[in-house]
Amino acid sequence: MANPSPSLERVTTINRDGSRRFIHPADVHGPFTRWRALVGWLLVGVYVALPWIPIQGNPAVFFDVAARQFHLFGLTFVAQDLWLAFFVISGVGFALFYVAALLGRIWCGWGCPQTVFLDITRRMERWIEGNSLARQRLDQMPWTLEKTLRRGLKHAVLAGFALVLAHVFLSYFISLPRLYAMMRQAPAEHWGAFSFVFLTAAALWFDFAWFREQFCIVLCPYGRLQSVLVDPDTLVIGYDAKRGEPRGPKSQPDTGDCVDCTRCVQVCPTGIDIRQGLQMECIGCAACVDACNTVMRKLDRPQGLIRYDSMNGLVGKPTRWIRPRILLYTALLCLGAAALSAGVSTLHLANMSVVRISGAPYFLEQGNVRNQFLLRLINKRNEPLSFEVEILRGPANLHVNGAQPPVTVPALSEQIRPLVLALPRMDFTREFPLQVRVRSADGKTTLQKELTFIGPAGAGHPTLP
Repeated sequence: MANPSPSLERVTTINRDGSRRFIHPADVHGPFTRWRALVGWLLVGVYVALPWIPIQGNPAVFFDVAARQFHLFGLTFVAQDLWLAFFVISGVGFALFYVAALLGRIWCGWGCPQTVFLDITRRMERWIEGNSLARQRLDQMPWTLEKTLRRGLKHAVLAGFALVLAHVFLSYFISLPRLYAMMRQAPAEHWGAFSFVFLTAAALWFDFAWFREQFCIVLCPYGRLQSVLVDPDTLVIGYDAKRGEPRGPKSQPDTGDCVDCTRCVQVCPTGIDIRQGLQMECIGCAACVDACNTVMRKLDRPQGLIRYDSMNGLVGKPTRWIRPRILLYTALLCLGAAALSAGVSTLHLANMSVVRISGAPYFLEQGNVRNQFLLRLINKRNEPLSFEVEILRGPANLHVNGAQPPVTVPALSEQIRPLVLALPRMDFTREFPLQVRVRSADGKTTLQKELTFIGPAGAGHPTLP
């Protein structure tokens, strides 16, 4: 059965009977393709290298879930710092919307892991099964020995690539030394990690081998949001219909520059015809731009029949880069960045918390009123750290037990110590505030918390400094 022509009325990769039609995009060469390949390999290199790059003794990106510590480019976050994740996640999402409003689906075509990994797997497929036409013929062939060997080798290579990516992904959570140690041991000794790797690899293999562009068309919401994020001044990939129509061969008079060679359709990884206008399936990869420019050069016609431009630009109108929605998005993006920067600036190399021990709020014993607290100290550094604990703003005769002498916390660890405060019963009349100050021995970190000393009413008054 011949492949149906792309249509705006249906998804090209789905046949009329609902079955899947596989796309085998033709190979294409050109400046955009070269730059996309360079950017893709650079992003893969960054993805693989981040767990290897040490910054202040930790990997550049390391989500140590077991220890509830998260290391990002020299900054260490603990569970109490997770409120900052709101700014990070919402900021990334808003940045994607901002970029889409300004530059269209530049992220989808140049930076999305789905696109980057599929570009690599398609190269692997071309090496094993041949060019686009050879792959189409292989699809139609009966299951001969040749087809079985080629398909088997392809899926083995894709599965191996998926396993490598899954292991690298796991290293972001358990560190490379621990990952290497796990790989030398039996799977049963680390069943959770083993299952995680192979389930992740299986999902990646399924995506590389079968699902492919359907992820962008069916699952990813970003493409569907394009309709509300893009306006006539957004940079997109489009077809200059004014110049290209009516289509026809070069020898035919009174035709436009488009010779209807369908090369732009053959190289499209989602199987659309960009000449039909902006479509949800377009990921902005610019393969059609390079393909069309190659044809125009051969025909000695100006390049840019298909190009990066705004929809206004494609019909000869000026493109407004600065417009109200971009100004609003810029202001909101700067506001979010400022809030995140302010939050990060409050982080310390250590954290502390002081909570009242559960049970009775206070105790009367041997003529004293006693309040009991738990002091928790967290050291985010890669070396042991000693802390001095002081009580400020308390009465002169307040007695302090616990957390004395200075508390030493091991590297990337925490210590919990009791903090017992006692005051003679006769000097207590009402509750009063206290301040616990913790200072590191090197003087680089000072933390303070407010407490309230409570007890029964008395006859005297606490003597506050």
